[in-house]
Amino acid sequence: MWGMLVAAQTAHHARTFGEWFREDGLRILLTLLVAGVATVVARIVVRRFQRKLEAAPSLTQALNLQRVTTLTHALSATAIVAIWTIAALVILGYLDANLAPLLASAGIAGVALGFGAQSIVKDTLSGFFILFENQFGVGDVVEVQTTANPVSGRVESFTLRVTMLRAYDGTLHAVPNGNIQVVSNKTRGWARAIVDVKVGYGEDVDRVRQILEELFEELRTDADFSGAVMDGPIVLGVETMGDYAMVIRVVAETRPRKRFDVERVLRERIPKRLDEQGIKAPMPPAAPRPGPASG
Repeated sequence: MWGMLVAAQTAHHARTFGEWFREDGLRILLTLLVAGVATVVARIVVRRFQRKLEAAPSLTQALNLQRVTTLTHALSATAIVAIWTIAALVILGYLDANLAPLLASAGIAGVALGFGAQSIVKDTLSGFFILFENQFGVGDVVEVQTTANPVSGRVESFTLRVTMLRAYDGTLHAVPNGNIQVVSNKTRGWARAIVDVKVGYGEDVDRVRQILEELFEELRTDADFSGAVMDGPIVLGVETMGDYAMVIRVVAETRPRKRFDVERVLRERIPKRLDEQGIKAPMPPAAPRPGPASG
């Protein structure tokens, strides 16, 4: 008697499990399988995207490769979290779980977190697009317009939330990415060295030009200087007419990180060469001395 009852209950449970497996179990397994395949596909797509970025001509430096790695890891993690969150919700639906309270709680928590983490989300999204668009990287010298005031310096580190800038005087600025409004990158492509030379009105501009061109020819034979210059230097001509002197502008296209070095060399060598050729730097007229006070 007891043996028959146990056998009947076992058959009932087996039949019930079999029906559940046919109705819901297969769908759950299929959902897990689809989520697993989607995860593999997402990783393959992100990996191909990473190789494509790494193969770009402008991304051969180690720092730029680090930027690509950071970006692709963020993309991969976001895709995987989204895939498995959707899969979990679908499986809970198959198990007849009431998702309304869960979704309502998630919605309330999302609203609360949204108000409390608005700046974090904004910073993270801004950092993601800075990476994606390659606006700047570690080692670049940039000037950024923020919601507070302009900040300039060399990028020492970069995350999705904050950019660390080391100013020329050594100050380290932490700039949230969401506060960056305009980025001026001074170390991309090429830069222009600009040096203004003052000469007196009595000097022959053509002679000054000839002296400077001879100096520039000598500088082009200097390996250190020529390695920093992409084109020039050249004399543009008289830029402005001041109260006591003419301003002659000299320009040169340089490698991005060599602009200030080239300007320093030109500022050192130009006055020295002009002085050797008898062209003195003009001096502003002396201010009139006050007369004796009347008694």
